[in-house]
Formats: sequence, structure tokens, C-alpha cells
Amino acid sequence: MLVAATPGSFALSRLLAARLHCARFAPRCSMCALPDAAARKRKRMDVEIRDTVKLSAEEEKIFDRLLAVERHFGLGTQLRVAGGWVRDKLLGKDCYDIDIALDNMLGRDFCEKVNEYLKSIGEETKSVGVILSNPDQSKHLETARMKIEDVWVDFVNLRAETYADDSRIPSTMEFGTPKQDAERRDLTINSLFYNINTGHVEDHTDRGKCLRDLKVGVIATPLEPHVTFLDDPLRVLRSVRFASRFGFELEDDLRAAASTGEVRDALERKISRERIGHEVELMLLGNDPTQAMELLLDLKLFRSVFTPPAPLLVDGWERLCVQHIHAAWDVLQLVNVKLTAEHKLKFLLAALLFPLQDSTYEGKKRKKFPSTSFIIRESLKLKNADADGVVDLHRSARKFDRLEDVLLSDAAEVITAHAAANTREEVQRLEAGDAFAWVCSSCAEDRIFVGLELMEIKELWRAALVLSSLNDLLENQAWDAQEKAKVCTSVMDFISKQGLDESWNTKPLLDGKEIMAEFQLKGGPAVKHLKDLSIQWQLAHPTGTAGECREWLKLEHAKGNK
Repeated sequence: MLVAATPGSFALSRLLAARLHCARFAPRCSMCALPDAAARKRKRMDVEIRDTVKLSAEEEKIFDRLLAVERHFGLGTQLRVAGGWVRDKLLGKDCYDIDIALDNMLGRDFCEKVNEYLKSIGEETKSVGVILSNPDQSKHLETARMKIEDVWVDFVNLRAETYADDSRIPSTMEFGTPKQDAERRDLTINSLFYNINTGHVEDHTDRGKCLRDLKVGVIATPLEPHVTFLDDPLRVLRSVRFASRFGFELEDDLRAAASTGEVRDALERKISRERIGHEVELMLLGNDPTQAMELLLDLKLFRSVFTPPAPLLVDGWERLCVQHIHAAWDVLQLVNVKLTAEHKLKFLLAALLFPLQDSTYEGKKRKKFPSTSFIIRESLKLKNADADGVVDLHRSARKFDRLEDVLLSDAAEVITAHAAANTREEVQRLEAGDAFAWVCSSCAEDRIFVGLELMEIKELWRAALVLSSLNDLLENQAWDAQEKAKVCTSVMDFISKQGLDESWNTKPLLDGKEIMAEFQLKGGPAVKHLKDLSIQWQLAHPTGTAGECREWLKLEHAKGNK
């Protein structure tokens, strides 16, 4: 059962009300405003748009082999490389995804001819894989795959498609002309061909629309966008993804069509949540995830994509989410933290859904669950690990706020100097100072706090720290990405100098077996309690020995037994 009103959603509505009030009466507030339409126009990628394709030596060998097969059997086949490979080559980028479109035969039939040719010249034949039609994976026609010159190449036939009203699966498919094949593709920039027989780039759309759009950086559809999107609504999300990937602009007609309720309803009705989640993942891992989220907001698609478990009480939560991912992305860029793809996805999901972290819904047996988990698991059908990672990041981000107070205090300099001391004399000099007496206890507490938190969040701690910069985004009118980045950098330096940056990998001074033997225990909660205490002691005393830890643990154990 899903419910709209929970304590979490009520808290969210109050936060939204504060933000919406601020946006209404102070529209220029840097905390509230997303870039306006003019500011959102991104500078197109600074690359040369070529008029011809420059082949690598490997590509020349592959294409020469294919032409040799065509000539040997007199097939009369026009061999065309289709789609993204042509686009990327014209953008001056390498691409290793080669799809060959055939005008007069099926892919599997051509692959058989390749093997016949290899056998005739005394070379080893290659295995051929046939990937059957699978609309859920955007495979509407079977594809044959084999290695040519040790590179995997896909082979399909040119085709024409028609669609039923209630499905994105083509109802009929047949051999088509190059023009028909180009027009049934999602976007003009993906509709170009490179004719291997002639060595020329081909644009079969009216008035050379594909090449023109690529040169000026526009995302458009080969045919009328409203019809194109109703045929396959997934193309709306692909439009957003490619716009953010290349920094291109959406064509006005495409933008208008994508914003209609009819297309939005078709997206929700015809496209599986797995496919939607896959597109979102690619958007977030792309060059500019914030542009992608802004476009979903502008096109009124955000709620359809990130569908919450129940209607939230106040309109405007979508904009708040986009503002938070924008702020987090700015700070991440400034601190120059490099995240793996897995960690980047969790970080950006956590940033996007940051305003929803206190919102809950009721699941089975009236148990409450985070709304963020519902969105990630059910609306996007991403991994459970992604949903759990977002919850962990939100929890850690709240805790990391405490570190700012430490670093901004006078104690920070003393703590850092003590941690960086290289000799016993330096340590003794620092410990003799008046400041150290009142700092040392605080230092131990902070080392324990940081160390335990890093043991929980592990490699994601830097992402959690950057995320913590959003904690006062709602309340602080003077929120500034540059200042937040400086604080994050200071905290990272502090943690590194304290030797805590990989505390989860630190070997315990005393393991469970040693504790059981020392205190004559057989296991259970008592052992876990003593082990936790020993870890805390070890964090507070980075130069301590196992013997010192054991003696301290005995005293603590004795206190507990009194």
C-alpha cells in the first residue's frame, strides 16, 4: 500500500514551501535559481565536424575484407556502416561499434558468405552469432555478429517499420531503402551512412538534414517528432541523452512534441521501467548529467521518469531535485574528485534525490521504506545496491557536517600539526603546548567519529563529503559552490593527514579470536562489544600497540563487570 501523507513527506512539503517562497519573492537568489533558458544553452563540443570519414588502418582492413567477399560472389550488395559509428567519425572520435546495413540480404546470409570466402582462400572460418529480435533491448530485427580481422562486426538488413498504437514494437518490418531505414531511426545525427563501396558519407533525409544538424549541434528527428515519439517514446529520452552527451540543443519542434501530454502518456504506457532506467543511467554517466536532468524538467518528463511511490503534497519537488544535482555537480567539479562509474551513478542519484531523503512510504505490513529506494528500485529498475548506496550516502552526508565545525575551529591547526609530526621531538614539543591539552580529547573523538564513518561508507566517503555540502542549501541564502568546495578540500586534506582515508582497510590490533582467548569468552555480543571498543581505541591512538590496546581493554572490561 502506498500512502501520500507520511512524516517524511510532510517534512519535504515544508522544505519545498520554503524554497518555492524564496523563488517567488527573490528570483535572483543563487541558491534557488536554475539557469534560465539562455544560460542553459551549452557551448557545443569544441571539435571539428568533418565532411569525410578518415579510416584507421584496422578499419581499412575490415572494409577491404567485406568488399572482397561482395566481389568474389558477385552479390551486388551495397555495404553501409550505419548510425553512431558515422556520427562519431565525423566528430573526430574513435568508435569501435561497427554496424553494417545490407540492402539486399539478411545479416546471417552475408556472414555465411564471409565464411565461404575464408574457406576458399585457406583461412579459418569464424563463428557466427545471431541475436534474435528483442524489443525490450531495442533490438527490433535479428542481428548477425562475427569477427572480421579480430573485430566484432554486426550485420543487419536495411528495413522499413510500422508501429501499433499501443506498443513500441514494430507491427511490420520488411526490407527497406536507405531512405526508409534512415527515416525510421531515432535522431538525424544517428541516421547517416558510410557507403563502404563508394567511400562516401550518405545523408538520405530530405535536404541533407542529418549532416546539417550534426554541424550546427541540433538534436532532431528524421520525420515529424510527434509521430516519431508516439511510435517509440523511448526516443524522447534518447534525445535528452544525446543532447547532454554532446552539448547539443533540442530542435524547437522536437521540444514542443516531447512536452505534450500525449507523448508523456505514451512513455509511461509503452516503455518498460528497465529501459527508462537504462537511459537515465547513461544520462547520469554522460558528459553533462545536469543538462540531462534540466531537460527532463523542461520537457515535463521528470515525474514520469522519477515516479515517486505516492503523490507528494506540494508541487515543485522536481525542480528542487534538479537544483540539488546541479549544486552537487558544481562542487564535485571544483574539488576534482574522480569517481568510478559505479560511484558516480550513486553520487548523482543521491544528489538528485537529496530533497527526498526524509520522505517515506508504507510497504508490506505497513513497514516504512525510503521513497528514494522506491524510485531507484521500482521507477528505474536499477540495482538494489544503487538504492542502498543512496541511502548510505544520505546518512553519511548528514554526519559529515560535524567535521566542518572541527576544521573551522582553532583546534584544527594543532590537530593537523600533531598528525603530521615526523619525529618524537616534534610530538613532545606539540604535546607540551597549552593548546594541545584541550585539543587532544577532541582530536580522539573526531578520529573515532571519522574512522567509524569511513569504515561504514568505505570508498564512497569522498562522494558523501561532497554531498554534505548540500545540507544547508535550503536554509543558507549565501550558499556558494566555491566556498563549499574549499571546505570539502580541507576536510579531505585533514582526513588524509590523519591517516584515515583508508581506515576500512586497517588491520585490527586485536581480532575476535584474541579477544575471546584473553577474556575467556565463547562469542556473542560481549565479544562484538569488546572488538568495537578496541577499534575505537585504535582509531584514537594511531601509534598505539596491541599490548597497550589489550591493557586498556582489560580496564574497560573490569569497569563493566563491577
